[in-house]
Amino acid sequence: QVQPVESGGGSVQAGGSLTLSCTTSGRTYSSYAMGWFRQAPGKEREFVAAISWSSGDTAYGDSVKGRFTIFRDDVDNTVYVQMNNLKPEDTAVYYCATHLDPSGRQASTSPREYDYWGQGTQVTVWG
Repeated sequence: QVQPVESGGGSVQAGGSLTLSCTTSGRTYSSYAMGWFRQAPGKEREFVAAISWSSGDTAYGDSVKGRFTIFRDDVDNTVYVQMNNLKPEDTAVYYCATHLDPSGRQASTSPREYDYWGQGTQVTVWG
């Protein structure tokens, strides 16, 4: 079983930047597509970004396009999301998720595609 673990959350002023990281424990890191979702209080879980494990395909939620960048480092088995120009509406708990993808080309946007989820990391944007 694969267990994602997030880190890098925090509190930042509007206009600032944060980088979230997600590592996976358990089975091999390759063959697994990775995604980020977020959930604010009283709101549904929202897709943020995803990346395939082989083709490098990426996908972004409309609200973060042009501000967030997802990338993976296969040397240290970590997926990152660089978040720039943060806004108060980006405040949420951010979750890393993963699912097995034999094709290597999926950058899934639906949470139903993902089998394993991290515990989440809080991002607060003030100002």
